[in-house]
Amino acid sequence: MPTNLALDDRLLEEAKRLGKHRTKRAAVNEALAEYVARRKRRRILDLVGKVEWDPDYDYKAERRRRG
Repeated sequence: MPTNLALDDRLLEEAKRLGKHRTKRAAVNEALAEYVARRKRRRILDLVGKVEWDPDYDYKAERRRRG
């Protein structure tokens, strides 16, 4: 989908250099992917205090049972 954006040229060139991207498109797509992934990971913090923890749960036994 063609899109026209006004981007900071210095920032874009630095992103290309740091990420070793050959094109602006590759740098922008990588930046967007990292942004989305980081936002998804942040949602995990919303679960703090909402999930009950069972200290007696044995995840190793559960793996053996499923295995």
